[in-house]
Amino acid sequence: MARLYFYYASMNAGKSSTLLQADFNYRERGMRTMLWTASLDTRSQSKIRSRIGLEADAHCYTPETDLWSEVTRADPAPDCVLVDEAQFLSREQAWQLARLADEADIPVVCYGLRTDFQGELFPGSAALLGIADKLVELKGVCHCGRKATMNLRVDKAGDAVTTGAQTEIGGNDRYVALCRRHFVEALEA
Repeated sequence: MARLYFYYASMNAGKSSTLLQADFNYRERGMRTMLWTASLDTRSQSKIRSRIGLEADAHCYTPETDLWSEVTRADPAPDCVLVDEAQFLSREQAWQLARLADEADIPVVCYGLRTDFQGELFPGSAALLGIADKLVELKGVCHCGRKATMNLRVDKAGDAVTTGAQTEIGGNDRYVALCRRHFVEALEA
């Protein structure tokens, strides 16, 4: 029986590289995968890229994409669906992925951030935390050596940003993964 997995972590914890390793493992065994990433992240047009240099082509989903329909229409059907940037899924899309596991018997493995720069859950993450069969936390590391669980948004000077839209695409130039203690200290500075 297929399952819905959610691998979550702070930024820079290796989510994309873990996804790409899973993709490689399936393909090495002659199995078909279908990779998805958010169209919102325009830095990697139709690709999943890791900071360590791995990359693979992927389908892009928008808020309007019906993932159930897209995956079940694929011929041949995939043996596994891998979703990067899963925090950007809608609640409805998270349920479509659950349906793929339950009704189409296709394992679905999602990777994404748990919380935004204000410590709030993303909609896709909230849905997946509630319905996934298996939750796996990947470990990011704060500069102090503790587990990084928070994503601090910073401005060009490196100062904490405390207001703004929930989603602002960026990498190490815009976000720093921190433990909760250092996240709070940065916000209070």
